[in-house]
Amino acid sequence: MNTKRNELLSSDIFSHIPDGKYLPRWGVLMLDMVLAAVAFGLSLWLGTSAFDYGLDDPSVTPIRWQFLITMSVQLLTFWIFHSYSGILRYSTFIDTIKCLLAVFSCSVIIWVCNLISRHTGGSNLVLNTLIGIYFAFAFTLLFCLRVGVKTLYESLYQQATTNPKVMIYGTKSAGLAIAKMLRSAGNVPYRPVGFIDDSEKRDRYELMGLGVHSLNEKLFDWMKMRNVKHVIVSPIKMREIVPGRDLQVFINHGVHVLITPYFTEVESDGGKMDLQQIGRIESIRIEDLLERPTISINTDNVTTTLRNKVVLISGAAGSIGSEIVRQVQKFSPKATILVELAESPLHDLTLEVRREFPKARFIPIIADVRNRERIEQVFSECKPDIVYHAAAYKHVPLMEDYPNEAIMANVLGTKNMADMAVKHNVERFVMISTDKAVNPTNIMGASKRIAEIYVQSLFNKLHKTDPNCTKFITTRFGNVLGSNGSVIPFFKKQIAAKGPVTVTHPDIIRYFMTIPEACCLVMEASTLGDGGEIFVFDMGQPVKILDLARNMIRLAGYIPEKDIPIVFTGLRPGEKLYEELLNQKETTIPTENEKIMVARVREEDFDQVKELIDKLIDLAHSNKPFMTVQLMKQIVPEFISNNSIYEQLDK
Repeated sequence: MNTKRNELLSSDIFSHIPDGKYLPRWGVLMLDMVLAAVAFGLSLWLGTSAFDYGLDDPSVTPIRWQFLITMSVQLLTFWIFHSYSGILRYSTFIDTIKCLLAVFSCSVIIWVCNLISRHTGGSNLVLNTLIGIYFAFAFTLLFCLRVGVKTLYESLYQQATTNPKVMIYGTKSAGLAIAKMLRSAGNVPYRPVGFIDDSEKRDRYELMGLGVHSLNEKLFDWMKMRNVKHVIVSPIKMREIVPGRDLQVFINHGVHVLITPYFTEVESDGGKMDLQQIGRIESIRIEDLLERPTISINTDNVTTTLRNKVVLISGAAGSIGSEIVRQVQKFSPKATILVELAESPLHDLTLEVRREFPKARFIPIIADVRNRERIEQVFSECKPDIVYHAAAYKHVPLMEDYPNEAIMANVLGTKNMADMAVKHNVERFVMISTDKAVNPTNIMGASKRIAEIYVQSLFNKLHKTDPNCTKFITTRFGNVLGSNGSVIPFFKKQIAAKGPVTVTHPDIIRYFMTIPEACCLVMEASTLGDGGEIFVFDMGQPVKILDLARNMIRLAGYIPEKDIPIVFTGLRPGEKLYEELLNQKETTIPTENEKIMVARVREEDFDQVKELIDKLIDLAHSNKPFMTVQLMKQIVPEFISNNSIYEQLDK
């Protein structure tokens, strides 16, 4: 029986319902007038049966005139309150109020006309008893029309549509708004079949005619029986839970997790939830499942530091550099200098920021930080007040193959930028470093550590004789989610190609942060630092890369190691199982931002460091990789190569 019913509902008879046209307003008005006429007839029938209207009395207005007067006044009040302007299938409480006001106003107008008519010596235009009964019948019929059409449409739409079924996780205002949107809009890809609540005693409870289910194993059995493979998490629910922990149960059961804009994206200026924006439905990202501490910054301090200042950003078109460019604009700089070697990315970034910030001033400059003369020309012409140095080579395996290039970009490039900052009296110089600079096992990490040593020792020397010298500040990042060449875009490409997904080692772990979070740290560091500090970020718990790969496969709708294989390829040259944010000999002290700490590192003598670094750059120029790496190990004694041809230098 149910099979035949479902076939009928999905047939051509009903399948067009989701795409049906709206009844025009004049059609709704005519339908309302027909119901008003029916209400008048019912009132006349009931009144005749229960009361003696005395319609045969010559002093009583003929019934046809009473009908015409009532319909004319009712048409007028329908027009005044625009009760016909709503779409029947989407009727709301406001539409009901409009109908009530239209019918009530009609009754009041006729009653007032009756008073005037009797006062002038005439009789009632319309019998008061008749109009009283008419009011009740008319409102009831108009209300039933709207509720009936709305209920029938939603029922037929839910049955006729082939859209996937979905559960809504969250029973508060945002969850209810999502359900209303899914049930009323004709262009959404899902149909709701129930709500999910954390309470253990929520079964047999209903909202909007849909069952509310507890989050337990029975729920997943119920979803499996009804072929429900999707769950939407409301923005308010995302605020209440820890996504990486509380949504994992859905992923483990093969349920596709969907989200609407995160709560910070749908808050209005008054701090309330803007439910009008909860219409975008998209698959949850792996970034939303990673448990990372959020970071907030003191915008007053940042504004004081950057307002009306000339800000120079090297590596401006890179993942970190471009986000710094965007975030800096919030604080009204005088001008933003975009220094970048890559022509096309710089062109694309310039078009983007000029479109997004039409009132801001951007100066794109093609320049190589390794070219000292060119960098001096840039500083001389632009006279920056603040410098964010993000230009660097960052790929570990490539730098193992080309240590000379790593030195030229990461060490010489930083040296050139730092020297020019001092020469041209820059206020603050913020260097972007990496967690791979701690106990480095690869060329890239060691080159960044040498750059750290240079800027820190330079500041220490300058500060002894000039307290107002350029303040050099370093920030260490972990792995940045979604950045160029990072693991998540790499895994996405492999999953899109149906695998295999390659993981270097089953036990490898990494710290992660988002690009906006990383750049928030840069903004804060540029105000907290007094010079010479290395700031580190409280990045929460590290993530096992194997678990990351499995979750990404599940989020894509596949079963790990069944639909898409995972292959272990072995550690790459210079790679280690885990990254550290601090050297074992280093300690940290807190700052006013609980998520940011200052690393206390050993201090180096600038004159000795400069002599060694100049020699290192000469070796890199001469293309002598083994001699270059050997000197790197002298400058950074904790640099022990791992899985690299340079391990022999450590023996």
